[in-house]
Amino acid sequence: MCLDVENIIYSGETTLGIELGSTRIKAVLIGKDNIPIASGSHDWENSHINNIWTYSEDEIWKGVQDSYQKMAVDVKHKYGITLQTVGSIGFSAMMHGYMAFDKDGELLVPFRTWRNNMTEQASEVLTELFNHQIPQRWSIAHLYQAILNKEEHISDINFQTTLAGYIHWKLTGEKVLGVGDASGVFPIDLNTNHYNQSMINQFNELVAPKKLQWKLDDILPEVLVAGENAGVLTEEGAKLLDVTGELKVGIPLCPPEGDAGTGMVATNSVAKRTGNVSAGTSVFAMVVLEKELSRVYAEIDLVTTPTGNLVAMAHSNNCSSDINAWVGLFDEFSKAIGMEVDVNNLYGTLYNLALKGDPDGGGLLAYGYLSGEHITHFEEGRPLFVRSSDSNFNLANFMRVHLFTALSAMKLGMDILLKEEEVKLDEILGHGGFFKTKGVGQSLMAAALDTPVSIMETAGEGGAWGIALLASYMVNKKDNETLEEFLRQNVFAEQAGMTISPDPKDAEGFEKFMERYKKGLAIERAAVENLT
Repeated sequence: MCLDVENIIYSGETTLGIELGSTRIKAVLIGKDNIPIASGSHDWENSHINNIWTYSEDEIWKGVQDSYQKMAVDVKHKYGITLQTVGSIGFSAMMHGYMAFDKDGELLVPFRTWRNNMTEQASEVLTELFNHQIPQRWSIAHLYQAILNKEEHISDINFQTTLAGYIHWKLTGEKVLGVGDASGVFPIDLNTNHYNQSMINQFNELVAPKKLQWKLDDILPEVLVAGENAGVLTEEGAKLLDVTGELKVGIPLCPPEGDAGTGMVATNSVAKRTGNVSAGTSVFAMVVLEKELSRVYAEIDLVTTPTGNLVAMAHSNNCSSDINAWVGLFDEFSKAIGMEVDVNNLYGTLYNLALKGDPDGGGLLAYGYLSGEHITHFEEGRPLFVRSSDSNFNLANFMRVHLFTALSAMKLGMDILLKEEEVKLDEILGHGGFFKTKGVGQSLMAAALDTPVSIMETAGEGGAWGIALLASYMVNKKDNETLEEFLRQNVFAEQAGMTISPDPKDAEGFEKFMERYKKGLAIERAAVENLT
């Protein structure tokens, strides 16, 4: 087995996927059977500078290079081989946000991530203009808000892209995006799998009085679908990715994708009537639709799979960050009394306690709004924990309510799809750190959505594995083989998983909690307005 892997690595029959998430950059190398054979990761955190959530260019490249090097070291350690080539490469990253460059390729303003809820005016204007939901975090909303704010850099824009598109461009010279990532930049025409041209014309007419030196068509990256070749690794790109200089040039790259699309791939949720939920720093549920929705909803984003199928997304900016802070507090307490507790054991203990709480959380209430939350119309957030004098205040309920609230904003959007639009969904595939403690996050997610939730054994590999699979599909697909067929036959045919159906008492308890959650939003509003 090891010898086979060594030969595969030597001959370049491997595929590399790298994804830049909110808190971790991960590199995964997979073999001919699409199973991971090596990996490396780099932890990072966004900074809040001048009221902007951002990562610097230096942080981006340091993280990409570090994750690649750790993966290469893993290869050397396991197989005794210095990695010099791979069969194909794919990059993915958190979607949306704003990266604008001048004609010399210089970043004009610091990268504005998806986490910034600062484009409400632009979002409302464009949603009405297009009759298509334009969320605040979408790239076009950031661009138009910068125009409305009369920011000086606007006239110098030569190219605008996403984080994944930026990295791909620097490594290949190609200004392209996968259709899934592009669908978070600007609305996609489902018939052409390119930007909606009539909406582009509307935007150009809208900003015509500004007399800008560019039109929208000129500055957006080209759109590609899964399976298309998106360029090759240049000499400059190879040196940028592998600082040791070992990696060879000419390796083909697949279209860069967003983390939503790679999450769909990693959970085999690209076919209609399938869905997946990614829960970590943020939480978003995605359902591949059989038909368009009956109307525009402010709470629902419309994006696409990497092949261009319509997807409804319920996205919440906040999920596990506040939970992590509380677990950190318990860890600090344990150290203060002289007890060293393994952090994984601490998480597992606290998460499992949540299953022993009252179905509705005992009357407690929490909001994990570290940042703003567009679904509930908050530009800023204030993490809160609230209880009344007669609440059943114990540790089990405390943990249960914090896990509940991590899903609640997302649930508001999913309720529209499942209850109002009556979207048919066979099951939801879950992935992300929220599901790390076996059975806990999965049970509560099933209660929140009142839908069976499945976790695959490979779910922990996440989006880096997902983009590696897209790169593998590009070079290994048979003639006319669809992505759905490739995944079903070559990746997930023998995949085992665990499914948990919703417990009626838990589902009823979650609905009771949601009544409290919606009424309590006034408390969160007061906190935002009075705690500066």
